Amino acid sequence: MPRTVYGQVKYLPELQAERRVGCAACERTNAGVSLYSGVRTREAVSVKRRQAEVVPRIYRPLPNFILAEGVFIFPLPDKQEEIFMTLYEELKARGLVAQITDEEIIDLINNGKATFYIGFDCTADSLTAGHFMALTLMKRLQMAGNKPIALIGGGTTMIGDPSGRTDMRKMLTKEDIDHNAECFKRQMEKFIDFSDGKALMLYNSEWLKPLNYIEMLREVGACFSVNNMLRAECYKQRMEKGLSFLEFNYMIMQSYDFYYMFQHYGCNMQFGGDDQWSNMLGGTELIRRKLGKDAYAMTITLLTDSQGKKMGKTAGNAVWLDPNKTSPFEFYQYWRNVGDADVLKCIRMLTFLPLEEIDKMDKWEGSQLNEAKEILAYELTKLVHGEEEAEKAKAASKALFSGDGDAEHMPTTELTNDDFGGGSIDVLTLLVKCGLAASKGEARRLVQQGGVTVNDEKVSAIETTFGCERFTGDGIVIKKGKKVFHKAVTK
Repeated sequence: MPRTVYGQVKYLPELQAERRVGCAACERTNAGVSLYSGVRTREAVSVKRRQAEVVPRIYRPLPNFILAEGVFIFPLPDKQEEIFMTLYEELKARGLVAQITDEEIIDLINNGKATFYIGFDCTADSLTAGHFMALTLMKRLQMAGNKPIALIGGGTTMIGDPSGRTDMRKMLTKEDIDHNAECFKRQMEKFIDFSDGKALMLYNSEWLKPLNYIEMLREVGACFSVNNMLRAECYKQRMEKGLSFLEFNYMIMQSYDFYYMFQHYGCNMQFGGDDQWSNMLGGTELIRRKLGKDAYAMTITLLTDSQGKKMGKTAGNAVWLDPNKTSPFEFYQYWRNVGDADVLKCIRMLTFLPLEEIDKMDKWEGSQLNEAKEILAYELTKLVHGEEEAEKAKAASKALFSGDGDAEHMPTTELTNDDFGGGSIDVLTLLVKCGLAASKGEARRLVQQGGVTVNDEKVSAIETTFGCERFTGDGIVIKKGKKVFHKAVTK
């Protein structure tokens, strides 16, 4: 009697799979596909009209076979189908695509033919969680063979982008801007591969600063309609309180960036947040009118919570990517504490986890959502700060929530003698100093609502004070609500 041995589904690296008896190698396809997620059996195949081929990682079934008289007999499968998803389809499935100017964008990014840019104005010395969407998008597109340009807005920062603002941005000095740009570069290198010309980092100050104002007006001024500009959403919000002429020029300068890079660096596409749509259209229209050629733009969905508020801030303060401004533990805790309604959206939009894994999480409820939050926090902390720091933050978080009291990696504020007027500090000032409240008014509400404990004792009176001697040694542990922990010590 022949002995029947049944195969099973398992992952085989490509070379091993091609050598395996009975496992035909997958035929490479010209469907431009995602080169990074490895989900739905669609990772890493060659891209149409590209020189580079990337070896596929494919889950394939080992066929059932019959061993009879020393001969392997392989029955043909009834049907075998592999589903491939293009890069654009992947971005849509992750909820990243907001608007596109033309359908040609789809072919460009799917086939690795886009040289695209995203601009970053240097308004601070660190990128924030609000930049996360742009950075991960650049990484996804680069991994699919497209070429990113990270444009550092040294020139446009001197003007200030009015988009999404109700007030005028603070004016920075040239030295501040140069310092901030250098900080941005170091952080971007964790996401984008700048080696061997795979990506470029450019500074728009190099072409904006030498511009002669009269020549600039003559060259591009006639291409912009003031009526159309005033209808732009980015200006509407400022018209109520007053829009300065300085800021009014921002759209023209951003459009000129695209126009300049199109000519000198072959940049054919711009990406940005959905609140940048008007500025981006200004660039595509300037290129069309001046050069008679097509350029493209795509906006990505803004990262907002279930109430429609932009994510990336806590207690009124930004969540920074710089570990000296927001510690890896604080960064981890921010994402660990996102709302139940937001966690899966964040995992889908920000992480590189396979979509099939995320789809399974759609059915998670209750305590499973806490697990999803831990996955989100760990994956993002690992992306920004590395695996070692992510492991430390995860361990510290678990220790705090289990009540073990391990505060080794807890965010800490060091108070000075000047903070203790008369030898003590009141609870409202303490909460503001530690960044647990944006103002004393907010701190007052926290205490009155029973949301503050110090060393496991609830603070119920807003007049509560703490002597400076309590902050020596290990200091005190402040707990805000159920999830936010902070330590305060004296220097």
